[in-house]
Amino acid sequence: MNQGKIWTVVNPSVGLPLLLGSVTVIAILVHAAVLSHTTWFPAYWQGGLKKAA
Repeated sequence: MNQGKIWTVVNPSVGLPLLLGSVTVIAILVHAAVLSHTTWFPAYWQGGLKKAA
């Protein structure tokens, strides 16, 4: 394990929450960008537009 020595520099009780928190923030930002910059994704959630008969 090459990265095993990182825990001699950073305490796991500090490093793990920072790592997991940053991954969560990045995931939320990516989802927000997809939702706000596309037209197909919100339409997909709404089930698409129904055509009038």
